[in-house]
Amino acid sequence: MKVATWNVNSIKVRLPLLLSWLDDAAPDVLCLQEIKCLAADFPMMEIRGHGYHAEIVGQKSYNGVAILSKEPARDVVTSLPGDGADGQARYLEATFGEVRVASLYLPNGNPVDTEKFTYKLAWLARLGTHAGNLLKTERPFVLAGDYNVIPEPEDVYDPLAWRNDALFRTETRRSFRRLVNLGLTDAFRALHAEPHRYSFWDYQAGRWQRDEGLRIDHLLLSPQAADRLTVADIDKTPRGKDKASDHTPVWCEIN
Repeated sequence: MKVATWNVNSIKVRLPLLLSWLDDAAPDVLCLQEIKCLAADFPMMEIRGHGYHAEIVGQKSYNGVAILSKEPARDVVTSLPGDGADGQARYLEATFGEVRVASLYLPNGNPVDTEKFTYKLAWLARLGTHAGNLLKTERPFVLAGDYNVIPEPEDVYDPLAWRNDALFRTETRRSFRRLVNLGLTDAFRALHAEPHRYSFWDYQAGRWQRDEGLRIDHLLLSPQAADRLTVADIDKTPRGKDKASDHTPVWCEIN
């Protein structure tokens, strides 16, 4: 099973690139973030025309997550447990074959001296609690998405410049490490020790052209999924095309 994640930064703008990548990469499951539309406005006809089903948790103009899949989703969950008052469209989870897959869009958290950072850390804590419950099932699962977390200095082009950003603050990295230490595996890092491989490049200041990026899109695998991990990588090709998202797909394959 090939599982991928991609923050498309508007499904409407990025639809031609998305359809092209689906045809070329042929993932079994693709988790999308920042679709920035309501479910009723999602381009379902085009997605189905390329052989995919879709589950959507939408929000007008902001956020929004989706899961595209070659086979229909089962046992769909449309929000992260732990806060019934949280109305932001940031989490979607379903089963495909034996594997449970979640598409998540973790809050950015900036500015750090506002409630946005508090919300980010609380969301991470809720994710940790939910991951712990998933681990108790002893089923293979993948938590895929835009985590808005730079795990280590080798995952950012200039660690010093980012030290006070919500994506790289000590509190953020500590919370992410606590999540991983429950027993999860970072699929890309498990198979790639080389530093400075990125999944995001800002549109400004020529960041893409100078390869000044961040690795903030992650696939975290349960032990049962990690045992089946065969390959993982970051596909930079879509980022270099016209009207590209500032993120690029990250993917892995599990037997």
